[in-house]
Amino acid sequence: MVLEVDVRAFAAAHAEGAFVIDVREPYEYVSGHVPGAVMAPLNSIPHAAHQLPADRTIYVICASGSRSLAAAAWLSQMGLEARSVAGGTAAWVGAGHPVALGRDESAA
Repeated sequence: MVLEVDVRAFAAAHAEGAFVIDVREPYEYVSGHVPGAVMAPLNSIPHAAHQLPADRTIYVICASGSRSLAAAAWLSQMGLEARSVAGGTAAWVGAGHPVALGRDESAA
């Protein structure tokens, strides 16, 4: 079962060091992403799942929540605990949270 979390719940998990993957395309990621999010474009998920942590929840984010929901479903089918961030990066930015630019994973 794939679960979605709202941006408030995600922000709380993020503040505590959540593992986050951003499934948008590289050009989207570099224009602004959640600090600490690892870039993992959607088409790479089926092949890269074995590199993701199996011992903790994986938070999946995209632009608006559609691609992250698909990725979280795939990861769940592979036996990983995954949560899609409802509203995606747009909700994160809209709530006033910081973003990182470029390929750097830290906040700008």
